[in-house]
Amino acid sequence: MKFVTIEHAGREWPGVVDGEDVVLLRAADLVSVIEAGPAALVAVRNEMATGERLPLASVSLRAPLRRFRRDVLCTGWNYWDHFEESKGKREGQDVDRPDHPTFFTKGPDVVIGPYAEIAYDPAISAKWDYEAELALVIGKAGRSIPVAEALDHVWGYTLANDVSQRDLQRQHGGQWLKGKSIDQTMPLGPWIVTADEFGDPQDVHLQCLLNGVVMQDASTRQMAYDVATLISELSFGMTLRPGDLLLTGTPAGIGNAREPQVFLAEGDEVVTRADKIGELRNTLVYRDLS
Repeated sequence: MKFVTIEHAGREWPGVVDGEDVVLLRAADLVSVIEAGPAALVAVRNEMATGERLPLASVSLRAPLRRFRRDVLCTGWNYWDHFEESKGKREGQDVDRPDHPTFFTKGPDVVIGPYAEIAYDPAISAKWDYEAELALVIGKAGRSIPVAEALDHVWGYTLANDVSQRDLQRQHGGQWLKGKSIDQTMPLGPWIVTADEFGDPQDVHLQCLLNGVVMQDASTRQMAYDVATLISELSFGMTLRPGDLLLTGTPAGIGNAREPQVFLAEGDEVVTRADKIGELRNTLVYRDLS
């Protein structure tokens, strides 16, 4: 199933896509559905027979997740070609290839909808960059999860564009939080595809286009650490809970690593897409963030 959050009748509603329609759900939001476990999916199937329907083409899609209990969880350097392309371009912060996944977080106020405007303020940064990423939503709580059981903890998959400010990313002691947490800059969606329908997360074709030009084009087979390993390593000694969002890293082709470098500017359109999910389509529009 494909779960969405839409704006309707002056409020946000969780829903499920059924053909060309969206069926509105009685739950408060998608996090409530996720937290309720497998029984909630049975209830959703029953609701699909009787719930209010709206044409999908007529609704405004919001980010599918709108309530977060913690920061957005993220993975860095998870495609070796991306790690290698940035060598010598990290402004004195180069490291050897890590032996374990690299994790960081983003503040939750970064999240915007799949077709929303990306807030852009050149006073914040001179180096705005794009990063197409497969993201997953945890559906079952766990700590120190074995690799063999890790995918059982995934509720579904979605897309994200981890828009980053490279100069901020370098300015704060080598920590990435600041350069990854600017408000209203991370598109998410367009929906969450449940894990049972999605299939193998290591068989996804991921792309990013800037003003119609393909900038990133890769398969999740190229990940340095597969999704199951990411979940297992991240959960080591640390509880993951239903509704947690994890980004799984971006492939080669980022603007900061190109020669000459390519950074985002006001009016640019960025499209992030994957064959099993769909696409995000966002334009950078000036907002006074500073």
